[in-house]
Amino acid sequence: MKKTITVLSLCAMLFALGSPAEAQQSAKIPRVAYLSNARFSEIPYRVEGFRQGLRELGYIEGKNIVVEWREGTNDQIPALVAELIGLKVNIIVAAAGSLTRAAKAATSTIPIVMAQDPDPVGNGFVASLSHPGGNITGLSTLAPELNGKKLEILKEVKPRISHVAVFISSNGGDFSQISKKEVDLAAGALKLKIHYLDVLTLADFENAFKEAIKRRADGALMEVGGPVAIPNRKKTAELAVKSRLPVMYRRTQDVEAGGLMTYGVNISDLDRRAATYVDKILKHIRQNRLPILDYRSSDNSICSGQYVRGYC
Repeated sequence: MKKTITVLSLCAMLFALGSPAEAQQSAKIPRVAYLSNARFSEIPYRVEGFRQGLRELGYIEGKNIVVEWREGTNDQIPALVAELIGLKVNIIVAAAGSLTRAAKAATSTIPIVMAQDPDPVGNGFVASLSHPGGNITGLSTLAPELNGKKLEILKEVKPRISHVAVFISSNGGDFSQISKKEVDLAAGALKLKIHYLDVLTLADFENAFKEAIKRRADGALMEVGGPVAIPNRKKTAELAVKSRLPVMYRRTQDVEAGGLMTYGVNISDLDRRAATYVDKILKHIRQNRLPILDYRSSDNSICSGQYVRGYC
């Protein structure tokens, strides 16, 4: 009898000691989705920015967090969002405004973190920057507001500039419309004539540069982004040199590919900061209580300094 009691006591002790380990193993690892409409191989700086942010907060992929990386064309995005909802992800990180819109249309319960968006209020994603409401929060570039400064810099580089070609995509959605509004406003103050040229493919880029020269453009703004511009950065820089046209680009990576100058948001820093929102939501801070921040809230999120072949 005494022996039986001893064995039972040992079993109970082992069970008690094993329970915490088993509970820890069975604890659910958070699953976060990162959704992009550009190939990850073409935006490694964004991928690394988000991963860096996670590492700084103590998250290690495959150990205490799972990241579902998804890339696809805009036509494929709704199906990818549906897949992620089926996987019961805790959070969806949207790399662009069109992705935020697709996620918003598919779910009102899963938190959505905008890695960047030009105008979350105007796009109808949130009620206000300080009190988002709903299931969306994150970061705003307010990038179109910088177009005035971009035009000023073009005038510094080429003081006698009078005609500016603006490369923009008719299917660029909200960003294109907001950009046109801001460009027109700034151009009026600087007494510049603007020529909008629609770019949807690489062939369109070639035709746009020819058309810019034909219309006597003295400079250009590259307001085309996403899957159209990213894979063609090197080619557009070569076309600009061939056309002898000073071009103001959107991203540091455009300059690294051979472009002349850039002034804009440090997008990889915004991706890094998007991880902060993920962390707070996983720690049960409701997303509708997290204010939306923009580039002005961080010294690292604006490309400044030397503009000509300059980096941020």
